[in-house]
Amino acid sequence: MIDSDFLKILGCPLHPERPPFTQQGDYLVCTVAGHGFPVVNGIPHLLPEDVIPEEKLKELLSGN
Repeated sequence: MIDSDFLKILGCPLHPERPPFTQQGDYLVCTVAGHGFPVVNGIPHLLPEDVIPEEKLKELLSGN
């Protein structure tokens, strides 16, 4: 889990407004677009090339 204080200062790098994330499992999910970024060994990978599209993220979170 990401520390809640740290999570509060992170924002989605794909939006100029930098909307906040929620954490769902091993992913940070953009509260605006629904896409996600992986968290690997406690480190969020927030590069644009690491983005997981919303539909793929839903599959990953459901375990399918």
